[in-house]
Amino acid sequence: MNKVVLIGCGNVGMSYAHSLVMGSTKVDELVLIDINQQKAEGEALDLLHASAYASNKMKIYAGKYSDCSNATIICICAGKNQEAGESRSDLLHKNYGVFKSIISEVNKTKFKGIYIIATNPLDVMTYITYKLSGFSPSKIIGSGTTLDTARLRCLVSEELGVSKKNIHAYVIGEHGDSEFVAWSSGLVGVNKLENYLNDNQKAKILYDVRTSAYEIINKKGNTSYGIGMCLLRITEAILDNDNAIMTISAYDKSNDIYIGMPSIISKNGVKKTLPVVLNQDEKDKLDKSVNAIKKNIKLLKFD
Repeated sequence: MNKVVLIGCGNVGMSYAHSLVMGSTKVDELVLIDINQQKAEGEALDLLHASAYASNKMKIYAGKYSDCSNATIICICAGKNQEAGESRSDLLHKNYGVFKSIISEVNKTKFKGIYIIATNPLDVMTYITYKLSGFSPSKIIGSGTTLDTARLRCLVSEELGVSKKNIHAYVIGEHGDSEFVAWSSGLVGVNKLENYLNDNQKAKILYDVRTSAYEIINKKGNTSYGIGMCLLRITEAILDNDNAIMTISAYDKSNDIYIGMPSIISKNGVKKTLPVVLNQDEKDKLDKSVNAIKKNIKLLKFD
């Protein structure tokens, strides 16, 4: 039996939950946990009614932390929202306290599954989960730059008039302002992506990738659908054991951080992080991204 526990029933969490219910997943049981129990109960009931038209049968209910004991996956979407004009890093101290409370409760259970983290600042919150849970780093997956990579592929697709499915390019590094596109390794079909874009086009696409979240937040108050689908895809990769390659936030042992890199995902979590061939400019950008994450981690004190 595949059981998913979602902690945090805000916009991101419920977009993920709805995607799970309406998709063709192998999830048998979905449990919603929120600090607002009534909201969790209402959301569970609403999803249950929607499931009447879904292709798969799923048990859906609002639960408690004790329900984590036999979960396959715990997805944490809880935390303070990123407000207009606020960077992801501004959320750090607010959400550290939230995670200390959540993970201490999960630690009281027999949970031995896989964590998926979607709370910002993403890479640091994933690292916090690793430190507070005591789990193997391979069992903790941050959504990383999966959404940034999706945005990249959409923008390149529009620019070139080529299907998104045939754009093989990645945004790597911090899920934040220091992220960058590994242009030198990008492909359109079997041809180098750099052959199709000039410097001005690349600069505009990167700018739009980096600022998409801010633009969406300014216009509608939150981002939810894109990240909900990314979380669904990560969940499918785990449950289907299909060795999918995604730019998740994975553990980098040499730097003792979590950072967005192309990684293979299996039923046991992160199977392997793949090396990316970078030119010197991209190597410098990766170093900058590593240092940005380290700087935020240094602001924390783990008890």
